[in-house]
Amino acid sequence: MTVTTERVVLLDDDGTPVGSELKSVVHSERTPLHLAFSCHVLNSAGQVLVTRRSLHKQTWPGVWTNSFCGHPQPDEPSEEAITRRAHDELGITLRDVRLELPLFRYRAVDASGIVENEVCPVYVAVSDDEPLVNPYEAMEARWVDGAALGEALRAVPWAFSPWFVEQGAEMPLYAALAARGARDGVTWP
Repeated sequence: MTVTTERVVLLDDDGTPVGSELKSVVHSERTPLHLAFSCHVLNSAGQVLVTRRSLHKQTWPGVWTNSFCGHPQPDEPSEEAITRRAHDELGITLRDVRLELPLFRYRAVDASGIVENEVCPVYVAVSDDEPLVNPYEAMEARWVDGAALGEALRAVPWAFSPWFVEQGAEMPLYAALAARGARDGVTWP
């Protein structure tokens, strides 16, 4: 799917879909509320995949963030959108996709003035594939220790995307995964 035809689902303040718009024009200084998703990918060793956003990105270029994000297309189920973006951005195949933060919502303004304004459910998935980054999406990807990542998110939040910092504060998975402990009765990965 090309950027010129990709659409985002527009939402009212209650999160109800009210239409769609081209992704290429929706992000501006007055970005309307729209649907997105974030995905945090782990491997069998308990590491978390982080990516550095491409310099081609309109918002937060060159900044470290979670594994990947995206926008479901109108009428596209979230799991299909997540699978599509994992392949398009990182060339990886996912398994055990789980919804972690169903109600995550944020608004942030980039230094350029562009606004991110999203209802953004957060997912966790597993993959042991080595990423092959799409240079228009990410400039690098690394598997890192979850506890160290959680510590970095707290210590130097300015080095990461704002949604990643907020999600990290709400997701206890980083320390739990590094210790390969149980969370909600489930052992990760």
